[in-house]
This record gives sequence, structure tokens and C-alpha cells, in this order.
Amino acid sequence: MEEVSKHSVHTLVFRSLKRSHDMFISDNTQPPPQDELSARIKLACKARDEYGMVKDMVTPRDSTRHPDSNQDNGTNDRPISELDMPTQVVLNYPYPNAPGVQLSAETAAQQQGLSQQGIDEVLRGLPLSQQAIERRKMAAGVTDIKRHAGLEERVGPTSNALVAVTGGTKNSQALLPRKAPTMPKPQWHAPWKLYRVISGHLGWVRSLAVEPGNEWFVSGSNDRVIKIWDLASGKLKLSLTGHISAVRGLAVSKRQPYLFSCGEDKQVKCWDLEQNKVIRHYHGHLSACHALDLHPTLDILASCGRDASIRIWDMRTKACIHTLTGHTNTVATVKCQAAEPQIVSGSHDSTVRLWDLAGGKTRATLTNHKKSVRALVLHPKLYMMASASPDNIKEWKFPDGNFIQNLSGHQAIVNCLAVNSDNVLVSGGDNGSLHFWDWRTGFNFQRTQAPTQSGSLDSEAGVFAMMFDNSGSRLITAEADKTIKIYKEDDEATEETHPLNWKPEILKKKKY
Repeated sequence: MEEVSKHSVHTLVFRSLKRSHDMFISDNTQPPPQDELSARIKLACKARDEYGMVKDMVTPRDSTRHPDSNQDNGTNDRPISELDMPTQVVLNYPYPNAPGVQLSAETAAQQQGLSQQGIDEVLRGLPLSQQAIERRKMAAGVTDIKRHAGLEERVGPTSNALVAVTGGTKNSQALLPRKAPTMPKPQWHAPWKLYRVISGHLGWVRSLAVEPGNEWFVSGSNDRVIKIWDLASGKLKLSLTGHISAVRGLAVSKRQPYLFSCGEDKQVKCWDLEQNKVIRHYHGHLSACHALDLHPTLDILASCGRDASIRIWDMRTKACIHTLTGHTNTVATVKCQAAEPQIVSGSHDSTVRLWDLAGGKTRATLTNHKKSVRALVLHPKLYMMASASPDNIKEWKFPDGNFIQNLSGHQAIVNCLAVNSDNVLVSGGDNGSLHFWDWRTGFNFQRTQAPTQSGSLDSEAGVFAMMFDNSGSRLITAEADKTIKIYKEDDEATEETHPLNWKPEILKKKKY
């Protein structure tokens, strides 16, 4: 029996590697053979992908062609053969008419002069000159490319980035870049100034609502008390107690003498203002309730909160009609309107949702914001809304939530928004800053810092809620220094004393 020589593991491994190398990679320096069919298919796919829209475009016709020529039947692109050329020898007698016919003066071929039409035909059959080729080198327009690619119906109106300019001759067309769009001149608005400070709460003022008759307004605070104030004089009229935690949302009904409130105690209450007491409770929220709103035409109430849901309540029966789910974080604000979408909500999951009230489901989700959406406001006249987040304030158009423009520059956590019928949009920040915007152009025409109440820390500057009164001439803000501040337009300001500090800037309509 032969002795098997023992080798080290190291040697055996390297022998195995060498065998594998020799077997599989003997031609490792040579590229693999190319399959012609695969290469042709690859090139065809590339050509279709890159040049599919313009590959089969009709060649532009040259202006040097004769107007009488048959340019439309496709024969003008091939060279004219001898059979197509008109004969230059015209016989006045059939020649030869029979074998053996004698050539005589009568049977001889008679040459005639060349006609101008024949010369033109021959010239048209010649190859194009270099000048003609240069003249034909013209880029196809955006419209032509889309028309030949069959994209008009799908892409909608043609892009306005390039404009075709036509000169005196046919071949003098060129593509010129259109002038970049600039912000139109904003409407002049008078600056707003603080004219009243109301103190009376013992905690942060978190919510506001104005009575439909514009005689009084109501505020809710972290001190768990709801206070009713006279709008003209700023004096306290009434205090309502009943919540056991901060009051975060308030709404006054236009059709009934009812006040609705919600708070961090998970409770939604209905107060009868004739008896000044709670007459209904709406039970169902699993966590703190952050905002509520009343439907303008139906007897329903929408509330939202930390349980990431919006609940729709029947005002009279206290029944929960819908629980709208879909948000993945705290729902910070909810708004109702008569037109579709009837419910709009903004959440800390950085989305805005438009809801189908009849079906109880999401109609559209707007995901353009990068950070928490803490505030929404509906325009009182236009079919539009605005949403606020620390990254941007965005304007949207209903019913589908089409993005209109960004309002950039409020570098703070924006807690609240308000807009009046004069197109003045106001945003309030967590640092006490107030920014005033022109709704139409997005121009920031005024910035101000709310002064803190005497005795308060500067760090307590913060705006939690704001709204215009029903006339749109008074702005009420609820702040962290436990006060309510009222602003009004400066009556003495004019365009001359307070000119618009505006320069036309190129619009950068970023959606994000």
C-alpha cells in the first residue's frame, strides 16, 4: 500500500486555488465574446430611451425648393434618375418605325433647345450645397418635439422656458430664454402696532375665539380657566371654570348660544352661555385634546389631539360620527369649511390632510413640509389656505391642495397663523416674533417682537394663538407672558411715511 504524502493545510489550500484558477479563469485577460444580437438590442434600447422623442421627426423642408415641386409626396428626398429627367431629343416621327428605315431629313432626330423647366428639375436633383446644409441646421422647437412625440395631451401646456422668435425669413427662427419671473409688486399695507395689553390669566394663554357679533372674545389658559373679555374696552366680563387641565381649544357657535372648549384633560365641553354652565360632554379622546373647530353649515364639531385622530361629533346627540385616522403623530390643528374638503388637519408627522367628511377618509395628503405642522388658516374670501411649519409657511389651493408658494423667512417654531380679508397674513412664533405678510405675493412687509409683560422673563416671549376679529381691523394674540395683546393698523401711516421696502426678486417657487 502506497503511502499518501501528507501536506500542510496551507499547501493544499493553495493547490486547490490554483486548480480552480486554471479551470475557470484561464482566459482572464480576454474580454468575454460579445453577442451581436444582444449588442444590437442594447443599442436600440439606448437610442429609443435617449432619442425616442426626436428620432423620427420629419426633416425641415428647405426654402430653396421650387413652390411647384411635389414636396408633400415624399419624392423630393431621392435623387432624380434618368427615367425621371425630361427628354431633350424630341422626334416628330416615330423612330424607327420598322427595321431598315432609311435615315432622311424627315426621319432624323431633331434636337431642340433646353427648357428652363428641365434645367430647374435637374438642379433640384443635385446634392445640396454647403450653404444650404448650414441653413438647414436649426434646432427643433420644444413644441415641435412634443408634437411629434405625441405628448401634448399628457404634458399639458408647453413650457415657457424657451420662446420661439420668428424673423423676416423662414429660417430666421431662434430659441431665446424667457426672462425669469419676478415677484409682482406687493400691495401696500399699513404697519400694525400694539395698542392694548390685557392681563388676568395666571398661566400661558393657549387659545382664543371671537364672538360672531364682534362684541366680546374668549380666551383659554394653562390656569384651566376660560375668560370672556369685552372687545371694545378689554374688561373682563366672565370667568368659566370646569376644566381640570390647560384649555387648548375654543370655538363660539354662530347659530346657537354655545361655547365649545377642549383641553389637555381629554374633555370636550359645550357651554350654554345663557346659563353659563356646561350642558354637554363629548367623550372619546384617548389623550390630550389640542384643537377644535365648528362646521359653518352643519351642526357638527371637529376636535383633534395627541391620540393622532380627528373626531367628528354631532353637536346635539354627543355621538361620535367619525374618527378620522391616518396621521401618525399628534394632530395639532383642525379646520372646517362648507366647501370640499370640509375638514383639513395639520399634524406633527409633518403632513397636512384633506378629509372627505361623507366617507370619513383621507381625500389628499400634502407631504411638502419637512417639520411639524402646528397651524392652519383658511382664507376668508379665496378658496385657499396656509399651513405653518418651522421650515416654511406654505399656501395651498383647494380642492386638491395644489401648492401655490412658499413664505420663507420666519426662523422660528410657528405656533399660529391668522389672515384677514385685506390679504394680511400674520404668523406668530414660539420666540414671540410676529411676521406680517402680503398673501398674494408672499412679501414680508413687517416684523415685530411682542414685548413681554413687566415682571416676566424675556424667555417667556411666545405667541401661542392669534386671530383677527370679525372686522379684520384688530389682531388678538395669546402669549406666554400670561397676557392677551391687541394690535391695530397705524392710522397715520401712508405710503410716503412708510414706503414699501421692496425689490423685484427672481421667484424661487420651491415646494419643500
